[in-house]
Amino acid sequence: MKLLTKITSALVLVGTAATSVSPCFAAAPSFSLAWSEYPSWSVFGVAHVYKLIDGRAGRLGPLERKWNVDIVLKEAEYDPCLSMYGSSQCDAVCITNMDALNPALSRPSTVILPTSTSYGADALIVVNTIADIKQLRGKKVYGLAKSVSEYCFVRNLELLGEKETDHRFSNMDPGAAAVAMQQKQKDIEGIVVWNPFVLETLNKRRDAKVLFDSTTIPNEIIDCVVVAQASLDKPGGKDFACAVIDTYYAVNQRIADPKTSDETLVALGEKFSHLNLASMKKVVQQTKFYSTPKAGLDVLTGNDLQAIMKKVVDFCVSHEITATAPKVGYGTKAETGGVALRFDPSYIKLASEKMK
Repeated sequence: MKLLTKITSALVLVGTAATSVSPCFAAAPSFSLAWSEYPSWSVFGVAHVYKLIDGRAGRLGPLERKWNVDIVLKEAEYDPCLSMYGSSQCDAVCITNMDALNPALSRPSTVILPTSTSYGADALIVVNTIADIKQLRGKKVYGLAKSVSEYCFVRNLELLGEKETDHRFSNMDPGAAAVAMQQKQKDIEGIVVWNPFVLETLNKRRDAKVLFDSTTIPNEIIDCVVVAQASLDKPGGKDFACAVIDTYYAVNQRIADPKTSDETLVALGEKFSHLNLASMKKVVQQTKFYSTPKAGLDVLTGNDLQAIMKKVVDFCVSHEITATAPKVGYGTKAETGGVALRFDPSYIKLASEKMK
């Protein structure tokens, strides 16, 4: 979900303007969304495939026409998406709550839509000779440093009463760590990775097991869509946010409908490391979608969000992921004033009125 996901088939859905665009839509304001392959973010690629939206510049699908806005999809691996957003090369990005903090320091940002949470999708995998966490003391555990992997590892150490200083988290690309574990490299006894690396490693190495995973920290790792406040303030900015939200829930309705569920999951799998239906059914159990407006609003208005974000911010500062603690707000711009990162439920509410 996450930082530096290695997907072999990254495609940038950036088209040139159509030569014969209807005049009534030619003036539709254009906004771009950067996304990488992850279950609840591949939804936007699937929406393009099913022609709910048209991710090419200057071309509008039915949901874009509904909101009179042009959504330009920019697909890349996760890290380039973060770079695009941080350098203002896109208006919005699919990102985790943790990774949204740093760019927000220089580019005030708003979480308009939580898409999913890790519920087993991030895991510590160890060889069978490791019976409990105490046996990992002093041993290197490999994973991507300064990412949700390290966050998941540290939070679980806390829950188990372990000291972080007794453990060694060693930086390694998650794809490389997974391959090293799968190939039974001698010095690789523990890795923290996310799906599809979790499923692939457990399938290929039967003498490995999950020691703990993200089910112990529900809703702490939140996948979401973040929009630059400056983009929201532009003409059409609210409509862009609403169109993105409408698109997300439209694909979720296809997943919920027994008639289209399997077909849509397969389409998502094609946009997520080419996983088949059986694997995708497992994936969406471990990456729980906030699949309805109510589920999204429950996250953005929940009593525990502020406590969760305090943990996340404290971790990012203590591990030097952010230079300072960004100011985080909860509510509308009028309610929160000038903050670096805002969690705003008003866009889901606004979109829901027109989705009925």
